Amino acid sequence: MKLDVDVLRYLSKDDFRVLTAVELGMRNHEIVPTELIDRIARLKHGGSYKVLKNLLKHKLLHHDSSKYDGFRLTYLGYDFLAIKTMVNKGVFVAVGRQIGVGKESDIFEVACEDGTVLAMKLHRLGRVSFRAVKSKRDYLRHRSTSNWLYLSRLAALKEFAFMKALETHGFPVPNAVEHNRHCVVMSLVQGYPLVQVKQLENPEMVFETIIGLVVRLAEHGLIHCDFNEFNIMIDNDEKITMIDFPQMVSVSHRNAQMYFDRDVECVFKFFRKRFNLTFQENIDDVDGSYKGREEDGRPCLSAIDRSDGFLDRELAASGFTRKNEKDIQRFIEGRADSDTNSDSEGADSVEDVNEANIKDGDFSHLLEPVDGLESLGIEESYEAGERSTSDKEDGSDKEEHNQNAMENEAELAKSLNKQRQRAIATSHRGRKTFASRNSYKDKGGRSSHNSKIQKQLSSW
Repeated sequence: MKLDVDVLRYLSKDDFRVLTAVELGMRNHEIVPTELIDRIARLKHGGSYKVLKNLLKHKLLHHDSSKYDGFRLTYLGYDFLAIKTMVNKGVFVAVGRQIGVGKESDIFEVACEDGTVLAMKLHRLGRVSFRAVKSKRDYLRHRSTSNWLYLSRLAALKEFAFMKALETHGFPVPNAVEHNRHCVVMSLVQGYPLVQVKQLENPEMVFETIIGLVVRLAEHGLIHCDFNEFNIMIDNDEKITMIDFPQMVSVSHRNAQMYFDRDVECVFKFFRKRFNLTFQENIDDVDGSYKGREEDGRPCLSAIDRSDGFLDRELAASGFTRKNEKDIQRFIEGRADSDTNSDSEGADSVEDVNEANIKDGDFSHLLEPVDGLESLGIEESYEAGERSTSDKEDGSDKEEHNQNAMENEAELAKSLNKQRQRAIATSHRGRKTFASRNSYKDKGGRSSHNSKIQKQLSSW
């Protein structure tokens, strides 16, 4: 859907209030009911219905009445909410032409109050050309379902976080300015996509710089996963800038080797076809950023030393598990060996104490009294058993004692039955286990009709 910002100047506060109400309702509704929108917006005299009609005319909302009467936000309405928030914050004051389009986003020029031109990236996941986002990307993590607007918001948040962190560590990336919802505002890169470049003065130097960036990312624990000529910007001085970061994963990802090799293969393939570069076993390492290479000069992920930091841990990149976090924490603190030794010593000490107690004949921990015997009637039965054994020794009153034992057994069974009934009542939380007298009533049903006919026949 084309972004027409001319409509933005004609929208009132009530329009944005209703748009926000629909956004809030979409947290737990795919289609927000009209009554719920009216309750959230709280406009006077039912004004939300008139506003909904106006927003529907400008295609900021989509109406659906298949199951019930409701609305949902479109990408254009979500764009207006994000742009309005950015304008209120003073990030920019004007929106210009569209300078880029991709399978997951659109890029526009925006102008600040002082005349500085920035780039605004609007994530638009769910297009027909790329609808396998839920299987190709891990924006949802543990969540099972979600709509495209929420996925776009997660992608924008992830890209902004990666851009900030990479900029802090000295990577050639755009300067991240602000983000809101599915919108990311960054500095405008003065250059061209590498795919549009037909000739370079030093293609070998540019190639080594790009491969060095791939290796530097791996040294910091990250893999770009989409490192190709479309996501590499180059200026007139042949300076390289990386873009597009939402899909980055950790080197601990289960498919890290495949993603790393794919990024390297994209760079090798492009420079081989476009600039006719031949790759030998030994290629000069310009910046000295890595040591290990394979036979054809390709870098090897297993030979890269992760000594420059753990950005995947800081940014919670895909594939970085809690086990990896514990291992890194032990590596930083230097306590891995001491922890294992202390654990083994503690286990030995516990075993030694137990063995010493058994050797000394100390079984006091096994003879502790058990609570609740009186309530179960076990103590009474135990006393009855002692009485019966003592009576057996007295041969004169055997019958009387046997009768007492039978009475005690009857009392024990009675008490156990009471305990069982109490446990059942407790499990049912006080509800009656028997059926109510009025639990089944045929209110004018077929059976009652048949019974009336039988009474009439019998009376005839």
